[in-house]
Amino acid sequence: MTRPIVRFAPSPTGRLHVGNVRTALINWLFARGAGGKFILRIDDTDLERSTKAYEDGLKEDLSWLGLVWDETFNQSERFGIYDAAADRLKAMGLLYPCYETAEELDVKRKIAQSRGRPPVYDRAALELTAEDRAKLEAEGRRPHWRFKLSGGRVEWTDLVRGPQGIDTSSVSDPVLVREDGSYLYTLPSVVDDIEAGITHVVRGEDHVTNSGAQIEIFMALGGKAPEMAHMPLLIGADGSALSKRLGSLSMGELRAEGIEPLAILSHLAKLGTSDNIELRGSLDVLCTEFSFSKIGRAPARFDETDLEALNAALVHSLPYEAVAERLAAIDPRAADEAFWLAVRENCARVNAAAEWAEIVFGETTPVVAEEDREFVAGAAAHLPEGGLTSESWSAWTNALKAATGRKGRSLFMPLRKALTGLEHGPDMGALLPVIGRERVLARLGG
Repeated sequence: MTRPIVRFAPSPTGRLHVGNVRTALINWLFARGAGGKFILRIDDTDLERSTKAYEDGLKEDLSWLGLVWDETFNQSERFGIYDAAADRLKAMGLLYPCYETAEELDVKRKIAQSRGRPPVYDRAALELTAEDRAKLEAEGRRPHWRFKLSGGRVEWTDLVRGPQGIDTSSVSDPVLVREDGSYLYTLPSVVDDIEAGITHVVRGEDHVTNSGAQIEIFMALGGKAPEMAHMPLLIGADGSALSKRLGSLSMGELRAEGIEPLAILSHLAKLGTSDNIELRGSLDVLCTEFSFSKIGRAPARFDETDLEALNAALVHSLPYEAVAERLAAIDPRAADEAFWLAVRENCARVNAAAEWAEIVFGETTPVVAEEDREFVAGAAAHLPEGGLTSESWSAWTNALKAATGRKGRSLFMPLRKALTGLEHGPDMGALLPVIGRERVLARLGG
């Protein structure tokens, strides 16, 4: 196979969310796995809504995830190229002016539907004479421009959906240029794909119906249509649309909540595939496992519970070196390797270490039941001498068992509650030396 060239083309009108990150990831895995190229195209032709801040934000999100790009460019810098392409299509008679208002088009659609016909544009504008057009423009109307479809059938073999076909007589000629002269997505995208040599377009299945028209535009401009892969869209775990919750599922929000990049990538790479949703060790592993043949046709269910589980599993395995800087930023007291190794399996997120730092190093209030008060107070006398180590807890509890006859929960739980104020938490063998002799004695009342 020729090395693929793919593109991810977000609009800088908001932060990246799980839906478009999944599209970016699938493109990236496919390209990297086949030794190809991943291009980041900034679709900022909507000058009113696009901002530099959002562009910087989406680049920051992709970099944080590790989805680095080989090339990048902005569509807003290429309007002259799009104008030239539009002029070519006009000269070929394939891009024609239409003067109907939105209200008039709506009336036409309703009439067609009432007569049992599909609401396809009737091409009335093609019957206008030069005088008709001049009169309409003298009235203040400005044309929008439609691409004239062939009316034939366009077919392709989709890498996810298999053989596909669109009868272009069943769809309206698409509008490529608005009344104000601004471009819709379609023409700039095709022009850029031709120039960048895009070999594969990988996107959501909501674009399937657009593909027939886009393939004909490729052909009209002398380009070769890329291969296509249309993936099922993401839905919520309950089957509902994610659209109302995408703000809370943006990379900015997930990052702020302490979700790790590799947890997100592992989750999104396996959603809707025949592989199990399990944590993977790196993007390289995800690349070697990727195949379009594994992607199913059913909608992919995004379950935040799965993401939480993957994140916890990842955090539990993170070495101190991977989190040292973040721990120092969270709480300087937490920037200690022995502390992290003691508490990490009780942290679903790295920032949860702050809670344990307060328990270990702060002014924790011991919890001692009345019936355990004498036992806890006397426990100090059996604490091993010298610096506390990972062996100290076992030696201490064995000494207390021999001295008091207590065992099991009645032996361990009063000590845990006195030292941490909690009935649960990290292994006390690892935690005891981190708490340290001075704080242990103080919490025992010694």
